[in-house]
Amino acid sequence: MPTISLCMIVKNEEMHIARCLDSIAELVDEIIIVDTGSTDRTVEIASAYTSKVYSYPWTDDFSDARNYSFSKASMDYCMWMDADDIMEKTERDKFLQLKKSLLPDTDIVMMKYHTAFDENGRPSFSYFRERWIRNSSKYRWVGAVHEVIPPSGKVIYSDIAICHKKINAKDPDRNLKIYQKMLSDGKTLDARQQYYYGRELYYHKQYEEAVSVFEQFLQSADGWVENKIEACSICANCYEQLGRENSALMTLLRSMSFDLPRAELCCDIGKYFLEHGNYRNAVYWYETALHTQKDEYSGGFVLPDCYDYIPLLQLCVCYDKMGDRQKAKEYNERAGLCKPYSKAYLYNKDYFDRLQIS
Repeated sequence: MPTISLCMIVKNEEMHIARCLDSIAELVDEIIIVDTGSTDRTVEIASAYTSKVYSYPWTDDFSDARNYSFSKASMDYCMWMDADDIMEKTERDKFLQLKKSLLPDTDIVMMKYHTAFDENGRPSFSYFRERWIRNSSKYRWVGAVHEVIPPSGKVIYSDIAICHKKINAKDPDRNLKIYQKMLSDGKTLDARQQYYYGRELYYHKQYEEAVSVFEQFLQSADGWVENKIEACSICANCYEQLGRENSALMTLLRSMSFDLPRAELCCDIGKYFLEHGNYRNAVYWYETALHTQKDEYSGGFVLPDCYDYIPLLQLCVCYDKMGDRQKAKEYNERAGLCKPYSKAYLYNKDYFDRLQIS
């Protein structure tokens, strides 16, 4: 059975770190903690779980710190987690079973990463990340921000999930400042860095700058197709915020020049037509979203609700606007099968009950 080193980089995580380690400590064979300058009780708390706690100067480079943590590992595989991540109890038996059954020629194990949740705690945003990585010098992190290990060798996918659950917010400007410092130092951002830099500008409501970065990224021959498609969605949001609605729609439609339609983008296009009162066109795009196959293994960001709940709920709205309340009710009932606890579904249900739609 392979052995696993849990490798973490931390700073001022006294509110999170015990919760994280309590959820995973018994499942791994070694815990490596690299502290990058905590001024709270993070090191004290971590030291109760492992003697392998190291200090490392922060250099505005997440890959640098993560690679240092991997360099301290002595087990067969390195596993990373952030301090505000947890492994739910439902995943622990699967984790142990994978350790027992993992074939020795496996280089990387991809696991689900749930980073947002609906009102009932169900994952509403997820994607696969490299989670177990063979302890070898050939596997190293790259990227100062939104760091990644380029996959190679034998890669397998597991449905085991890690959940990202923050208790307190961190510095919202940190990533943007790192990118801006890179640019001021004369560094050139590669395609992946451009994509994430554009996202950071969008989060900071710097829409004109974000559009400029995204347009440059989209016109480049470089860049991963999933990032290109997601960039179309975010860039369209920027255009919308700037009052350039036609550019927003054209950018959403542009996403289909990179690959087949994604339900997420179909819902964006449906929303555009719904908000502009073009219900017939909105129906077309929500129906398209509803019949689009979800590919969780593409590596891209997945919004599960865009493949059933959201288009069903919005088709209810569209048909109600068009006066076909019977069909609207039917779509609402189908949305309710997805999320019987949804406030929107329950509100619509009460609406149709009052109208006495049979």
